[in-house]
Amino acid sequence: MRTLETLSGGEWVATGEWIDVHDPSDLRTPVARVPAMSAADVARAYDHAEQGFATWKRTSPFERARIMTDAARLLRERVGRIAEDVSTEMGKTRAEATGETIKAADFLEYYAGVARQGYGTLLHDARPETRTSYQREPLGVVLLITPWNDPLITPARKLAPCLAAGNAAILKPATDTPQSALHLARALHDAGLPAGVLNVVTGRGAQISDPLIADSRLRALSFTGSNEVGEALRAQLAATGVRFQGELGGKNATVVLADADLAAAAKAVANAGFAQAGQRCTATSRVIVQRPVYDEFSRLLLAEAAALRLGPGLAEGTTMGPLVSARQRDGVLADIERAVKQGASVLAGGDRPADEALGHGCYVTPTVLGDVTADLDIWREEVFGPVVALYPVDTFEEAVEAVNDSVFGLAAAVFTKDLGNAYRFTDEAECGQIAVNTTTSGWDVHHPFGGFRDSGSPFKEQGEEALRFYTRVKTVAIHFGA
Repeated sequence: MRTLETLSGGEWVATGEWIDVHDPSDLRTPVARVPAMSAADVARAYDHAEQGFATWKRTSPFERARIMTDAARLLRERVGRIAEDVSTEMGKTRAEATGETIKAADFLEYYAGVARQGYGTLLHDARPETRTSYQREPLGVVLLITPWNDPLITPARKLAPCLAAGNAAILKPATDTPQSALHLARALHDAGLPAGVLNVVTGRGAQISDPLIADSRLRALSFTGSNEVGEALRAQLAATGVRFQGELGGKNATVVLADADLAAAAKAVANAGFAQAGQRCTATSRVIVQRPVYDEFSRLLLAEAAALRLGPGLAEGTTMGPLVSARQRDGVLADIERAVKQGASVLAGGDRPADEALGHGCYVTPTVLGDVTADLDIWREEVFGPVVALYPVDTFEEAVEAVNDSVFGLAAAVFTKDLGNAYRFTDEAECGQIAVNTTTSGWDVHHPFGGFRDSGSPFKEQGEEALRFYTRVKTVAIHFGA
């Protein structure tokens, strides 16, 4: 078992108390341990971040860009080892973990370029001999709380624009998957990031949540995770003036119209529904199919599900790994059981694999449900596992109505050869991410990302839009006449 230290004030530190990290493919033996930090450790992290911000906000944007570019290079050079740790602690396949590492480097490279761009603009002024402009400035100390499902990409998605804008950060990775975030911190540290600009807090939420949220030096909080926690954070911060960004739940739908390429649609739905064992915020979980092609599409989707091979993420031939924890596995199985009790039928999967070699892991077989109606919990509540529910409709209008019949609004897709229906869908589907003839997942680093309604806050992540959250605007008028 590896013992890891965390980054605080430019130094790698331990606390004497530890949290074990497990491999979800085999829970019997911990694979690593990280410091269980205390409230006092959190206060020191804020001290370091306050000092780091004083340095970083005055650091040339070209130097910021150099450090981020060098850190991206280090991630690419270390991709083999990093991907192994991502897979080992989260359960992703080697291919998924490798892709995540490369994408994390992409975030750093993209925002290194953005750091070099303009940070304001000139404005016309009605007053004579007056030059007016506005400029974007960093906020200060920002808290980043990241989830276990994308343990490297999500910290990079938040940290890259945060640093490019000149802020200091405290990063709190998920307790189940802290190694990945420490790899990101190591790359930035080795690239020359000044002390205190990034501080990683590992620990149990019950012990450090309040100190993290309540510190008076906090200026903004970016959170990715459950609606329950996100809404509690939003309410807690509402009276403080601390800026909040939330990327929360989703119940993403894919529509398959009668004129669609059914084979392509089935492959895309299987990829979006079962890749990463369904543990993606943009995973497809509802599939709305026009009745004339419902049976044929179902047959094709079941074939795609049957072709998946469960196993440890690093094992040769594995195409779907375990869920992240026993808690997550048991929750998904309970959701399936409740759906069946409410009237759904299991067309594929729905249980733990029979293979004894997988018995000590957190596996759920890829699951397809039929006989689903709109009043079932499985149709409305996020499952966050490899579970896809099929739902027949007669018309395009009914399909769009079914997509929008949700408290969430993150991602939706449509498969059709009709350009008119494609454009109508993009206009009428009430989601922040719309795909036509491709998966609900897979958005690139420069694409603005975020959902509507209960799926998140108004602030988008990714692309230049992300800088709106991490900066404040100052308007300046200079009179240069006599």
